[in-house]
Amino acid sequence: MIDRGKFNLLGVEISAVDYEAAVEKVTDAARKQSPFGVSALAVHGVMTGVMDREHRHRLNSLELLVPDGQPVRWGLNWLHGTKLAERVYGPNLMLEICRAAESQGLRICLFGGSAELLDKLAGNLLRQFPNLQIVSRIPSKFRRLEPGEKPALVEQIKNSLSMPIIAVGAAFNFHAGLLRQAPGWMQRFGLEWFYRLMREPLRLWKRYLLLNPYYCFLFACQYLGLRRFDPGNTQAPQGEVLYG
Repeated sequence: MIDRGKFNLLGVEISAVDYEAAVEKVTDAARKQSPFGVSALAVHGVMTGVMDREHRHRLNSLELLVPDGQPVRWGLNWLHGTKLAERVYGPNLMLEICRAAESQGLRICLFGGSAELLDKLAGNLLRQFPNLQIVSRIPSKFRRLEPGEKPALVEQIKNSLSMPIIAVGAAFNFHAGLLRQAPGWMQRFGLEWFYRLMREPLRLWKRYLLLNPYYCFLFACQYLGLRRFDPGNTQAPQGEVLYG
């Protein structure tokens, strides 16, 4: 098990952990019914925190940010000598958490996406983990929630699962069979972004063709000591809006 703590990558505090440590942290919080926020960050996730002080505040307030992308893992290794041998890929982390939840009798709630996606996802998960307790499936409304809807949604989620919350990016679509993952060799060499760009160029070109070079530039600045990135330089969100 690897758990070396949090490290500053462009002002975002990423945890140098492996799958085993990440799953243990999540399941321990679930057994204690304690709040525990987790997100899996690739380059795009890091850069959203770099460019938005409020979002950086949200990210750095989470208990666990795992290095989802290879460039994020490489960044931790080169800057801080963390010696991580593999990333903690969000879709794989989701499966490992489901495996642990099944063996430990922990309940899960699936939140987000369409009802059709959640049905396919739940079916595929139950085929892989027959004793997994999926106690709730809550589709997104794909709009800003009305003021009266937010408390009801939060209560519904809390009643389903107390209460680690794990954001896993495109994992729902991957495991529902609606989106193909990059081949393993492309993932190992940090080329997953290129695979996704080729499949969805109109939607993703700005994310990858603009943010990836910017990440490399800022990383070089941090590595060479040309710029200091302060994780505490954040701004607490004002009037937080919840989307469903």
